[in-house]
Amino acid sequence: MATSRLARLPRWISHWLGYRPEAVKPLSKYEVALWSFITSFCGLSVVQAIFNYSDYFTERNVPGIIASYGASAVLVFGAIESPLAQPRALVFGHFFSALIGVCITKLFSLMPDQARFESLRWLAASLSTAIAIVVMQLTGTTHPPAGATALLPATSQEIWRLSWYYLPVVLLSSVMLLVCALLFNNLHRRYPVFWIAPAPPKPAAPPAPVPAPVDVSLEEEKAAKSPV
Repeated sequence: MATSRLARLPRWISHWLGYRPEAVKPLSKYEVALWSFITSFCGLSVVQAIFNYSDYFTERNVPGIIASYGASAVLVFGAIESPLAQPRALVFGHFFSALIGVCITKLFSLMPDQARFESLRWLAASLSTAIAIVVMQLTGTTHPPAGATALLPATSQEIWRLSWYYLPVVLLSSVMLLVCALLFNNLHRRYPVFWIAPAPPKPAAPPAPVPAPVDVSLEEEKAAKSPV
């Protein structure tokens, strides 16, 4: 259904959303490596430029990039056909994981003893990632780099200080990386393969009917009895 909707859009729009009316010619492994280098460099540079050179973010001590997005770049620029690299997994995998990481770590921070909380951060990190994995599996948004997004609130003091502001930062990072992937990957490749879910496999063609066997002896007998 999603593909049919993209087909209705003008070609100059649908092309950058991953729609192709015909099969895409595969690139050689050297061309794939070259374009993976170019697109990942450009995509990560754009994301870092937004957070490093915007006064709005620097005043709030937002890091130049969330570390887990380096791993996301491997998927959305280097393994663009993987189901783990598609937009639904990229955006929602990171967001759900960030939400879980902040919630779990805040629950641990309610301990009356700060020293006790600091000594159990490792447990909060493990629990956050474990829950995030289950949530991503149940929602069909599995994105391996998001596992690090879930544990960062417990392991990184810089991320912990962002508190709930971590969520919009993660969401913006995912959206900007997705926009870069759409622009750069579709220059010579195709991304995404699907937006929400992969297309169902085409049903196999029914087997051709097998003709009934002919009784040769019966045919010969009929021919002998028939008048010449």
